[in-house]
Amino acid sequence: MTEAQKYSFFLGCVMPNRFPNLEKSIRVVMPMLGIELEDLEGASCCPAPGVVRSFDEPTWLALAARNLALAEMAGNDILTGCNGCYGTFKEALSEVQDHPDRLKEVQKVFDGMDITFNAEVEAKHIIEVISNMGADRIRELVTHPLNGIRIAVHYGCHLLKPSKNRPWKKTQNHTFLDELVEATGAESIRYKDKSLCCGAGGGVRGSNVAISVDIAKEKLDNILSAEVDCILNVCSFCHLQYELAQPQLNKELGEKRYQIPVIYYTQLLGLALGLDSGELGLDRHLVSTQPLLDKISR
Repeated sequence: MTEAQKYSFFLGCVMPNRFPNLEKSIRVVMPMLGIELEDLEGASCCPAPGVVRSFDEPTWLALAARNLALAEMAGNDILTGCNGCYGTFKEALSEVQDHPDRLKEVQKVFDGMDITFNAEVEAKHIIEVISNMGADRIRELVTHPLNGIRIAVHYGCHLLKPSKNRPWKKTQNHTFLDELVEATGAESIRYKDKSLCCGAGGGVRGSNVAISVDIAKEKLDNILSAEVDCILNVCSFCHLQYELAQPQLNKELGEKRYQIPVIYYTQLLGLALGLDSGELGLDRHLVSTQPLLDKISR
């Protein structure tokens, strides 16, 4: 499908169940950029590549293809705000497009389900669509530049890898998200091991919370050393990790060392577009965003 301004919006599991405030910011901000979101009726879990695919690859592929088929039948490309869902769809499409026999297998599963699927749909991430607009265009739209705000950007693993079926430049030093952050007037701050995983993916948080939080601690310590005002992410699961790990670490330490606000890109952009923090769900975070908002309002 060709690039369109209307997309089938795939929420995934984490965002609507745990962070409807992030969903709200996406629904408010994307139309301001000329992007129409159409709810994807009947969607299921993507399902997660690091869990379901590891146990039953054919089931993983059929479920992913079904979600893609719903968007394809609606005449839209599919759009998601979760890196894991994005990874599932990109990899499932690569599988059925590169191997016609796999597409036939999936189509056979759909026999009698009133589902047609020809693998002609594209899978997009919200940040991919915004990035395609260009940082210069975002800068033109900004009415309330966030000057003086220091941000630790977290890309997340599944947004970038495997690089063979991602649209980004083949490099270990991506800058597209940093550029979009700086288009709002904020500053993207360099910090140690920026590309380190948040520690949640691949079923790690679900199977071994202690190891998962230990990985998050290493990254949070590096971010603390950079003296930033917030962590910025583009993935609901990474968001969950940073929001849950901080109070857990504080409890273990018996002190409030980790209190770094964690925000989603559309929340940051919404502030730069002049939207109220409540309208962007910034008053509904586990780790208070008030210190960030206080600095912005000065």
